[in-house]
Amino acid sequence: MPAYYNELDPYAAQWLRNLITAGHIAPGDVDERSILEVKPDDLRGYGQCHFFAGIGGWSLALRLAGWPDDRPVWTGSCPCQPFSTAGKKRGSDDERHLWPTFFNLIRECRPAKVFGEQVAGAYGLAWLDHVCADLEGAGYAAAAANLCAAGAGAPHIRQRLYWVAVGNTGSEDVARLEQEGRDLRRQPSAAQSLDGLPVVFAGVCDHADSVPHWSPDGLSRPVGPVRAYGNAIVPQVAAAFVLANAELSGPQRPARKDEDGTE
Repeated sequence: MPAYYNELDPYAAQWLRNLITAGHIAPGDVDERSILEVKPDDLRGYGQCHFFAGIGGWSLALRLAGWPDDRPVWTGSCPCQPFSTAGKKRGSDDERHLWPTFFNLIRECRPAKVFGEQVAGAYGLAWLDHVCADLEGAGYAAAAANLCAAGAGAPHIRQRLYWVAVGNTGSEDVARLEQEGRDLRRQPSAAQSLDGLPVVFAGVCDHADSVPHWSPDGLSRPVGPVRAYGNAIVPQVAAAFVLANAELSGPQRPARKDEDGTE
């Protein structure tokens, strides 16, 4: 099944198409409409659905973690500006607070698993509380981790909240999740290295299909690439989170019982 990418910014949307053509991310379609215009029926026939797709970091992260392109999953890194300490901190009053719209699509389409990311800090944690409450109210189990880019070997911090939601599962779904965990745990630990990232994201896959020209002092950097990099996740960190989630998807140990028979 093809992947679906939703990205409003034309520059990043074209970058996605170039990455797809070059084979660096899952093949699929790029939708430049606002997520406000996307309806549940628009997503029929797609396996992976990536919202706020940016330059495809989540698709690459899934590949690094060994997640097959045809295995269904949703991802979404909602805009961080309303909750960033560098912004006006308008929170849910900001028009860029798009979690309610993303959540409505999740609630209507019921994907089995959703991965996401948001800025860390007090405002991000408050946002996450709201997200988890919504997801749990809709029958999902949700969990999160506060991770930084330096943990994957990058020379900067970039602290972010990574979260996952798993839908209510029947016996067949439990078996599928257990197999998913076993499959991913067998993958090489590509998430531990940043090697190749500049080539993938700044090489032939750039908007102009050429390597960007950087000045020695860095003052004449193209605005488009800088903005795209600034809004992107670090795929290796996201891949590590996906792999950690897989560790929890395998068979669970039975609960220990005390002598009186209570767990």
